Parts: sequence; structure tokens; C-alpha cells
Amino acid sequence: MKRIINYIKESYNELVYKVSWPSRTELSNSAVVVMFASLMIAVLIFVIDLGFEGVMRFFYEKIF
Repeated sequence: MKRIINYIKESYNELVYKVSWPSRTELSNSAVVVMFASLMIAVLIFVIDLGFEGVMRFFYEKIF
């Protein structure tokens, strides 16, 4: 039990004194970058999906 309590105390000390937390501005900027990148990836996947749909439609029209 003593090891568990010691582990919790050390974890708390590390989180409070050793970890460098980002500022609110840095966090906001990072969130914007992640949202923009996610949007770009979603658009890219959408375009690729439309391309595959066109190719498959072309082949199915030729077959049937």
C-alpha cells in the first residue's frame, strides 16, 4: 500500500512541477491547426471517394 501512495505522490509532483503545460494561446493555436488539417484530410478523402465512384460507375456501365 505504501508503494501505491508513493507512486501517486510522485506522479502528482511530476505533473505539477516538471511538466510544462501549454498556455491558453498555444492551446488555441494548436486546436485551430488540428481542425484545419482534419478538414483538409476530409476533403481529400471525399475527392478520392468521388474519383473511385466515377471509375466504378464507368466499369459497371461497360459491363452491364
